[in-house]
Amino acid sequence: MDGMDPTQFLFSGNQVYVAELYERYLDDPHSVDHKWQDFFSSLADDARDLMGENRGASWAPSSAGVLNQGELETLSEQMAGGHVVQSGGQQPQMAAPNGRQVRDATLDSIRALMLIRSYRVRGHLKANLDPLSLKAPEEHPELDPMSYGFKEKDLDRPIFINYVLGLEQATMRDIMTVLEETYCGSIGVEFMHIQDPDEKSWIQERIERIHNQPEFTLMGKKAILNRLIETEGFEKFLDKKFTGTKRFGLDGGESLVPAMEQIFKRGSQLGVEEIVLGMAHRGRLNVLANVMGKPFQAIFHEFQGGSTKPEDVGGSGDVKYHLGSSSDRVFDGRSVHLSLTANPSHLECVNTVCLGKVRAKQRQKNDGDREKVMALLLHGDAAFAGQGLVPEAFDLSNLKGYKTGGTIHIVINNQIGFTTNPAHSRSSPYCSDVAKVVAAPIFHVNADDVEAVTHVARIATEYRQRFKKDAVIDMICYRRHGHNEGDEPMFTQPLMYKKIAAHPTTREIYGQRLVREGVMTQDELDAELANFENHLEQAFEGATSYKANKADWLDGKWAGLSIASGEDRRGLTGVPVDRLKEVGQALTHVPDNFNVNPKITRQLNAKAKMFETGEGIDWATGEALAFGTLLLEGHPVRLSGQDSERGTFSQRHSVITDQMSENKHTPLNNLRFGQAPFEVLNSPLSEAGVLGFEYGYSLAEPGMLVLWEAQFGDFANGAQVIIDQFISSGEAKWLRMCGLVMLLPHGYEGQGPEHSSARLERYLQLCAEDNMQVCNCTTPANYFHVLRRQMHRDFRKPLVLMTPKSLLRHKLAVSKLEEMGEGTTFHRVLWDEGDPGPDSKIRQVVLCSGKVYYDLQEERDKRGIKDVYILRLEQLYPYPQKALENELNRFPNAQIVWCQEEPKNMGSWTYIHEPLVEHLVDMGRSDTRVRYTGRSAAASPATGLAKRHVAEQAALVDDALTIIKPVARRGTAKKATPRSAPTRKAPVKKAAAKKSPAKKATAAKAPAKRAAAKKPATKTTSRAKSRK
Repeated sequence: MDGMDPTQFLFSGNQVYVAELYERYLDDPHSVDHKWQDFFSSLADDARDLMGENRGASWAPSSAGVLNQGELETLSEQMAGGHVVQSGGQQPQMAAPNGRQVRDATLDSIRALMLIRSYRVRGHLKANLDPLSLKAPEEHPELDPMSYGFKEKDLDRPIFINYVLGLEQATMRDIMTVLEETYCGSIGVEFMHIQDPDEKSWIQERIERIHNQPEFTLMGKKAILNRLIETEGFEKFLDKKFTGTKRFGLDGGESLVPAMEQIFKRGSQLGVEEIVLGMAHRGRLNVLANVMGKPFQAIFHEFQGGSTKPEDVGGSGDVKYHLGSSSDRVFDGRSVHLSLTANPSHLECVNTVCLGKVRAKQRQKNDGDREKVMALLLHGDAAFAGQGLVPEAFDLSNLKGYKTGGTIHIVINNQIGFTTNPAHSRSSPYCSDVAKVVAAPIFHVNADDVEAVTHVARIATEYRQRFKKDAVIDMICYRRHGHNEGDEPMFTQPLMYKKIAAHPTTREIYGQRLVREGVMTQDELDAELANFENHLEQAFEGATSYKANKADWLDGKWAGLSIASGEDRRGLTGVPVDRLKEVGQALTHVPDNFNVNPKITRQLNAKAKMFETGEGIDWATGEALAFGTLLLEGHPVRLSGQDSERGTFSQRHSVITDQMSENKHTPLNNLRFGQAPFEVLNSPLSEAGVLGFEYGYSLAEPGMLVLWEAQFGDFANGAQVIIDQFISSGEAKWLRMCGLVMLLPHGYEGQGPEHSSARLERYLQLCAEDNMQVCNCTTPANYFHVLRRQMHRDFRKPLVLMTPKSLLRHKLAVSKLEEMGEGTTFHRVLWDEGDPGPDSKIRQVVLCSGKVYYDLQEERDKRGIKDVYILRLEQLYPYPQKALENELNRFPNAQIVWCQEEPKNMGSWTYIHEPLVEHLVDMGRSDTRVRYTGRSAAASPATGLAKRHVAEQAALVDDALTIIKPVARRGTAKKATPRSAPTRKAPVKKAAAKKSPAKKATAAKAPAKRAAAKKPATKTTSRAKSRK
């Protein structure tokens, strides 16, 4: 029995044996094994709860009496032999109870309580949940009184249960009736897996007090019917007018709409002011029309091929069942703002996007209790069980920096995924079992019982507002048509769809119920149906002339922002040096008596010296200065990612830990009084979920710099759907701007295939129509400016940054404080800071981006080469045409080479080649060819062998610095000979042979010359302007 679950005996089929053991224990505790003695005497945890129920329900009286009739007798007293009931209100005279009778009564009580508890745990297995009755609920032995020792003759014997279920005593037949009503009707509740006793007892009391039976007023019943008339009527009207057109209708799940309205109404009564909704395409049109209040004319206009955006608004648009909307609804005088988030067909991807929006809006409303803003997510059953983003969202639900105070989830469980049966798409009994990972209560409900659906929506809302945790409604329904209206479901589910064809609709079932109850007559019902159909006909007639007056964007928090225009878009990013030093003072100061790690102390001392001299500003310090200056200007900063507090490469240390107490100190939150807040979070190992969260946050908060950082750049592979469907295309499809920054460590340092490349090519492939920015910066100053630029322009665009690894501590990758001062700005193209010759002597210009610049510069200066100039493209997209043209005009006769570390089929080459050649043609250059230097095309991003990496790196650097005599070709550029071998000896010898003693001396003096040749980005001069 060591490690035994104290309540295991309740579910093991040994109930009678356990009860008999307990009987022996009551006679003589020493007659049972000492471990059973310990068990019966202590009854830990849930078993203690079981026996504690002898005290009765918390909401039932603990004692009772009848006026002038003395005390009521307990069941054991009534069963004790020889008791005498006296008349005249006198107390009964009782004979000494027989021991056997006491034991029988006690065993009856224990067995009854065991049965009651089994119903609380397993009652949902017998519930009437499937509207189609495809599979009858199976009898479960733990829900059978016979399994507990009761015989047919015992079912009418009174049993003392002391107000459990609200009854002091009851027959087993009565107990079973109550349990069946409460746990086995149209609602099945799973809540006994919840560990918190308060949450568990609240749900138990909430449903047992009323036997889990919904009660609605006549007005409430009519309101529910009206919602069903509108929901079903809309779907049928679309089917009639646009037969076979895809709409992903809600047919069969119409109870969703009254359930949502109940959440809004009850939520508003409990303090909810705003709800962010997320859903897939199933039922979206109905939600848009009958929940969000989108005009029927607008939706019909879209079916006719029109757009609901003004003609002067660009973008590609999206199909009608992916679009979002927002509106204000009023319930009992309380207004609730509803925001339906646009979503692609990639199911469940919108979940954490909504959570991020909720978190941002809670901050805007100072909603620290998380009562005013909540998320409502609608799911499909196959996606809820199958998509990994569902548990990722649950994982965020109670984490610092991500929690939103609970989400209500409604699963539109139509018992099929496209054409796949549940038995083939999940291994668990219910699609909702994944929610148990956070101990969320789950309310299974038959969607044909619309009152039951509305009832559990109310309970779920109350639970969320009380406990600030997730709740799940598993609304079991069906899909009247195929996956879309053009599908033929009889191909794959003929038996199911034969039943559906003969099955009445939810509106028909409820309408006839209200007629039987006398709530309304059949004529009144028919009139309601006819009135709504006429309303839709009028809207349909007006759809052809429908015209949108205003685009749904740049309102609210986005007011004052505009559409991006022009090419430079610098923004005022320079900062007075005094303010930079103010931030530096805070970065290098720690509180008194704070025990800092000695290594951190050395870093802080080195950082303090940077601010004293104004030189040697490294990457992490440039980043901290960007953050700190934005905070002083009133822009909050939120950095979220994997180990972002310290930084993957131990470079950031934005949070310092006391070595004795583990107390935390965040320098950027201690700049000055009144600054904006800085939030840095170590996220869970969840790329898609967390990136979606930060995207959602940035949608709601354009005034905050929101950043997501990957551990290594390739980790973003796990979030590709968020990048493809939201970040890169959200503005074009849905008119939703976003200023999110993605920090992706990238660079070839011999760390193998995975951790070398952030897959730069993927982001460049997504670039078009000015949708986002992709940069690969090489100096802390430029990194400082590109971050600040996000907040200092009148528009927002996503920024994808290839961030360095080895450059974090590279001796050349440093900046001066004055390069961040007033008048300085971001440079899209950076000039050569090494030791090239004069412009007139340059025979070859090497274009590159990122870390490879420093490899090229060091090797060139080491060799003393003077006729090769290296230009850096710090911004790859939007393509920096003007800035690059100004630089290339300095070298009209030079050959152009593109150099990259990545294989030829990766990196920037396939993106940059065509626009670069076109650019050279437009410039009128005589030689418009661009030679590629870099690794050969490869299946893997990088080698995992250190020696091979070094050889490949040396070869590509040598190739880029070698000037190859051009060979004339008709209309084409000469291509460098492909290099499959990692080394290339001949050009090296040739270059070495050209060296003169003077050049050797120059190479020896290169470090000093490099230091003298560095050009600070001080106030913008006419020449500097040409390079931006």
